[in-house]
Amino acid sequence: MASNRLVYSTEHGRTCPRCRKPLAKCRCKSASDAPAGDGIVRVMRTTKGRKGKGVTLVTGVPLTGAALKAFAKKLKTRCGAGGAVKDATIEIQGDHRDTLVPVLEAEGWTVKRAGG
Repeated sequence: MASNRLVYSTEHGRTCPRCRKPLAKCRCKSASDAPAGDGIVRVMRTTKGRKGKGVTLVTGVPLTGAALKAFAKKLKTRCGAGGAVKDATIEIQGDHRDTLVPVLEAEGWTVKRAGG
């Protein structure tokens, strides 16, 4: 049974499988709410899968999309380090837990240091 869903168009590029609009104009992803969680922002350091290089992970931030990316940029600027946003998790290169906890608490969120 062949699927007739359009995945890529040379005219529009990638399209959303649900609403079939170009990804830039997709309303499906913007309609989603903040990720479900327990309301606690967790800050942890990990080296897993990074060849021994440490990164600080910030999970549970109640923001999505562009707001999460803008907040990540603010955190990266504050730490003076690079990083990325992957799957609603902010990654910042290096160990910046001591710097990030007060910044996150100033936003009014409950913050916990997780991990060792």
